[in-house]
Amino acid sequence: MNKPYFVRAEWDADAGVWVATSDDVPGLVTEAPTIEALDAKLKTMVPELLEANGCMPVDGAIAVELLARRFTLAAAAA
Repeated sequence: MNKPYFVRAEWDADAGVWVATSDDVPGLVTEAPTIEALDAKLKTMVPELLEANGCMPVDGAIAVELLARRFTLAAAAA
């Protein structure tokens, strides 16, 4: 299996969406309201961008590693 393409997703609270970017996939910047919707978009976008940039693996096998981060503030109990 080829090395996975690493994608970062961070929650944008102001916009209410997950924003994904990647140093491994040239040109990848996308957003979605849920992590599941984002994952579905990546299944289409990653292969398209790899092919458009001439980076498609010879065997066509594409593994994506999605790392999601979300920060929230919690109030301490009084």
